[in-house]
Amino acid sequence: MMTNKKIITLCLMLAGVSQCRAASNVEAYPHRPVRIVSGFQAGGSSDFLVRVLAPKLSEQMGQSFVIENRPGASGAIGANLVAKASADGYTLLFISGAFTAHAAAVKTPYDPIKDFAWLTMIVTYPFVLTVRNDLPTKNVMEFITLAKKSNSKLNYGSVGVGSVFHLSGELFNSMAGIETLHVPYKGSPEALTDMLGGRIDFMFMTLTGAMPHIKSNRIRAIAICSRERSAQMPELPPIAQSVPGYEVTSFAGIGTTAGTPKPIIMRLNREIRTAMAGADVTKQFTEAGGDMRGGSPEQMTQHVTDEIAKWRRVVKERHIEIH
Repeated sequence: MMTNKKIITLCLMLAGVSQCRAASNVEAYPHRPVRIVSGFQAGGSSDFLVRVLAPKLSEQMGQSFVIENRPGASGAIGANLVAKASADGYTLLFISGAFTAHAAAVKTPYDPIKDFAWLTMIVTYPFVLTVRNDLPTKNVMEFITLAKKSNSKLNYGSVGVGSVFHLSGELFNSMAGIETLHVPYKGSPEALTDMLGGRIDFMFMTLTGAMPHIKSNRIRAIAICSRERSAQMPELPPIAQSVPGYEVTSFAGIGTTAGTPKPIIMRLNREIRTAMAGADVTKQFTEAGGDMRGGSPEQMTQHVTDEIAKWRRVVKERHIEIH
């Protein structure tokens, strides 16, 4: 029969073995394939980024990084899967600005800050204010004047209530002191078709999505939404020159489940930034209209926190309700 002293000794030995195994697992990471959950349709403009990075990470870390597309609910389906996953670094989450807008506009089944460990930013994308070709305005101040004088309100399209594109318009309304009418669509193609047909007046779009239509003279861009001019279209002045403080950019970044060991988080941060630094990756991302970012887990956490807070203020001030 074991004495209490022997039982305690055995428990301590087992605890030590368990801790050694855990430490060994962290040091050996990754020793099996890692999945990257993307809340976007395969082949989309956002999904393209993670498909460029995944092979680089596989090559660098000696394990497969497999992309798993879980589209729907503005990325919330994929996010919820990662929030509930084991905190071991084998399930990553690829997000865009849609994540922060959705978290600000609706009650999600996860906490957008506490349930995730953010790894690093990848890129930011400036938004651009575009108008239909026959709208009689060439700059932001002319646009604001037209909006204030218009007997029937100017209207704008977005990919849905609570989307970044919708909230960008409402932030602009609030900061510019105007009122324009929001028209939600199921997707960008439908909204763009109606703007080309003259049924809506303007749209806030990512520069990446808008650039082909701007270059083909199907729509006009009158201002960039980033704080500084964009290298892709340096002729566009920032909206902030006319509406001080206005800034909207989308972004892409990678996170994982909260509670993942710090050594794994820091390893992933280093490896992702190394993959991003490759000349071919940088070329592809910048040609797609992105501004390379990188940075620490703390910096991404702060960015996600700030974006959610910004959009929550817009949702509250503009009385936006999602049913």
